[in-house]
Amino acid sequence: QLQFVESGGGLVQPGGSLRLSCAASGFTLNDYTIGWFRQAPGKEREGVSCISNVGGISNYADFVKGRFTISRGNAGNTVYLQMNSLKPEDTAVYYCARLLSCHTSGTGIRFSSWGQGTQVTVSS
Repeated sequence: QLQFVESGGGLVQPGGSLRLSCAASGFTLNDYTIGWFRQAPGKEREGVSCISNVGGISNYADFVKGRFTISRGNAGNTVYLQMNSLKPEDTAVYYCARLLSCHTSGTGIRFSSWGQGTQVTVSS
């Protein structure tokens, strides 16, 4: 069973950048469609971006288009989320998960359990 581990979060000033990493011990993530989600305090979890296992097609939620980039590591064991031009409203706990498919909205039906997530705080 896929057990995801997210890392790379931290405190960053508005306009700054962070790169999040998603890994699953013992699994090659290239075999799966992977999505990033986030949950801000008091809000529901929402899809941010996803990347398909066929063709490497990536999609993004409108609120991160042009700022975030999802990619796969060369070894196939990691999925990254490069976050640029960060805003205070990007503050949230970020999670990755396996998806059944990657929709143009930047998310899809989740097909794995949640990991612990990684906290991203954007504040001056």
